[in-house]
Amino acid sequence: MANLDARTIHQLEKARAAENGRSAEIVVHDGPLRQTVIAVVAGVELGEHNSPPAASILVLHGRVRVTAPEGDEEVGAGQLRVLTHERHAVLALEDAVFLLTTVTSIPKPEDA
Repeated sequence: MANLDARTIHQLEKARAAENGRSAEIVVHDGPLRQTVIAVVAGVELGEHNSPPAASILVLHGRVRVTAPEGDEEVGAGQLRVLTHERHAVLALEDAVFLLTTVTSIPKPEDA
C-alpha cells in the first residue's frame, strides 16, 4: 500500500535536490493503469506533451497551472482535474506534488 503523505514529502525533497527540479515515482502499475507521484519545484514546467487516452491529476501539495488549448487552469492542493486529450503542459506555481493517473492503452477484446 502506498503512503501518499510519505511519498509526497520524499519526492519533494528529491525534486528540491535535483538539478532539473523534479522527481517522480510510479506507485501503481496495473495493466494500462499507472499512478505516479510527481514533484516539481516552483517555476519548473513539464513542457507541452501529448495526453494518454485518459489522465487526471490530484494535487497533493502546492499549486500548478495546467496550460492547454482550451485555456489555462490553476489547480491547488486537494483539487482533482481531468487532463485534456490535447497537448498540454504543467507549470509549478509553487513547490508542488501531484498524483498523475493515466490509462496508457485500452486492451482489445480477445477474439472468440
